[in-house]
Amino acid sequence: MGETVKETIIAIIAEQALLEPGDVTLDQTPDDLGLDSLALVEAIFAIEERFDISVPFNANTPGENAFDITSVASIIGAVQQLVDEQST
Repeated sequence: MGETVKETIIAIIAEQALLEPGDVTLDQTPDDLGLDSLALVEAIFAIEERFDISVPFNANTPGENAFDITSVASIIGAVQQLVDEQST
């Protein structure tokens, strides 16, 4: 895997937000980036496919998920944890 988890997640989020990866910062929220619920779900699907993981996220109850989507940094951290768990 040439790209890091961080770079890959930022690229996926940027694509869904119709931004350049350089315009995405770690402290931004999905709302800051203009991601509506559909774009967020599309990003989650892309993350699952790219890393071959299952993300515990339910779009119907976004505040009740074990997967933290409060910021770009929290999404990266949650994905990294899932990737690490899978490789053990």
